[in-house]
Amino acid sequence: MKLSHLKQIITYLQKFQKISAIYRVSDTVIKVAFDRDDEIYFDMQRSNSKMFRCPSYARSKVYNAPFDVLLAKRFNRSNILHVELVNGDKIVRFKTSVASAYKEEITYLQFEFTGKYTNVIILDENDVVLEALRHVDLFSSFREVRVGQKLLDVPVAPFVAKEYPLDDVEQFLNDEYAQDIEEKLSSLKKQKVSFLNKKLKKLEKLYASLDDEAKLQAEVENCQHYGNLVLANMHNINPYQRVLHVDDYEGKSVEIELHKEFSSVSQMANSLFTRSKKAKQKVLHLYIEKESLSSKIEHIKLFIHTVQEAKDIAKIQLLFPKNVQAKKVKVNESIEVFWIEGYKVQLGKNEKGNVELLQNARAKDIWIHLKDRPSAHVIITTDKQNLPMHIIESAARLCVDFTTIQKDRFLVDYTPRREVTIQNGANVLYNKYKTIEIDTR
Repeated sequence: MKLSHLKQIITYLQKFQKISAIYRVSDTVIKVAFDRDDEIYFDMQRSNSKMFRCPSYARSKVYNAPFDVLLAKRFNRSNILHVELVNGDKIVRFKTSVASAYKEEITYLQFEFTGKYTNVIILDENDVVLEALRHVDLFSSFREVRVGQKLLDVPVAPFVAKEYPLDDVEQFLNDEYAQDIEEKLSSLKKQKVSFLNKKLKKLEKLYASLDDEAKLQAEVENCQHYGNLVLANMHNINPYQRVLHVDDYEGKSVEIELHKEFSSVSQMANSLFTRSKKAKQKVLHLYIEKESLSSKIEHIKLFIHTVQEAKDIAKIQLLFPKNVQAKKVKVNESIEVFWIEGYKVQLGKNEKGNVELLQNARAKDIWIHLKDRPSAHVIITTDKQNLPMHIIESAARLCVDFTTIQKDRFLVDYTPRREVTIQNGANVLYNKYKTIEIDTR
C-alpha cells in the first residue's frame, strides 16, 4: 500500500473505540471487527499487502497457532487507546488495553506493510515481541522478530513520499477488494483455460491422427481383390518371386508385391485377406472413435467458454473441485462430476455419459434437462425430499453452460429420476416435472 493512503486510512481508523473481534480468515488475511459492525480485512501477503472491506469473506479454517491464540486473548473485546503510523512509515500500530481483574494490560498490535518484510507483530508495552505472524532471524534481516526480544525501529525512509488524496476512504477500501478479486479471478481463469487448452490440443491431435475412412475402405477392397488374384494365379507364381504382374478380371494390369516372409502363395493370399478384414473392422469402428473424440472436444470447448464467462471465483472452484486423495476412484471419462455445497452433481459429456447417468441414478435423485431441446443430462444425488432451490438452480445453470454458448433465457425441467422413462439411448419421457428459467445474458 502507498504511504499516502495509509496516512489517510489512519485518520479513518481513529474513529473506532474498540476491537470487538479479531482472527485469521486465511493464511495471510486477518479480519478485524471494530466497534460492532465495521469490519476491515488486513491482507498481509508479502509484497502485496493491503487493507480492504467486503460484504463477507469465507473463513478457510480455524487457526490455533500461538500467534492466533495470543491475538484472540489480547485483542478480542479490547479498547483502542491510540492508532498511529510508526515513525511516519508504512507501519500501522494499535495501542490497546484489556481490563482484567488485577490491572489494565497494554498491548500493541503492529501491521507492517513493508514489502518483503510484511508482518503482524504483537508487542508488550516495552516493545518486546510477544508473538508474530512471521518470525525473522538475524540471517534474514538486521531487524530480528523473535519472541522475547525487543523490536528495533525501522530506519526512517530517506525520501518524501508523494501524496495521493482519497475522496472516500471507505470506498477506497471497497475498491481494493473489488480490484483484488478481479485480479485473482482473471489469473485463475487464465490458469484454468491454459490447462483446458492443453487437453483440447491433445484431443484434437488424436482426432487428426485417426485413419482416413476413404483410405481404409480402399485398403479393404484392394487387399480382398489382390488376395483373390493371387489365389487365381497360384500356378503362374514361381518360387522366390517377389512381384506378380497380372491382369485383373476387368483386364487392367495389376502389380502385386509378394512378401518374402511367407513361404507359400496361399499364406500370401491369406495375409491379404487378413489385412482386408482388419481394415474393414477399423472402418466399422472408426465412427465410434470419431464420435467419442468429437464429443470430448465439444465438451472441452464448452468447459473453456464456461470458465471464461465465470463471474466469481466460487464458480471456478465449483468447476474444478479439489481431488480427494484418500480415495482412489476410477474416473468415468463420459461423466463430469461437480460438488455444490456438498451435493454431488453429475453431468453427461456425451450420449454414453447421459445413458450411464440415467441407468445408475436412484429414484429420489433429481434429473435435470433443457426443455424441448437436446441437452446434457444432469443428476443431483440426494435422498432429501426438499432440495434447496439454489442447488437446483446452480445445477440447471451447469446444464445450460455445457449445452450451448448462446446467451439467452432458457427453460430447464427438473424432476425425480423415478419420473423419467428411458425410451431409446438417452431419449426419455417424463412427467410431474417443474420448470425454472436460467438467464445467461
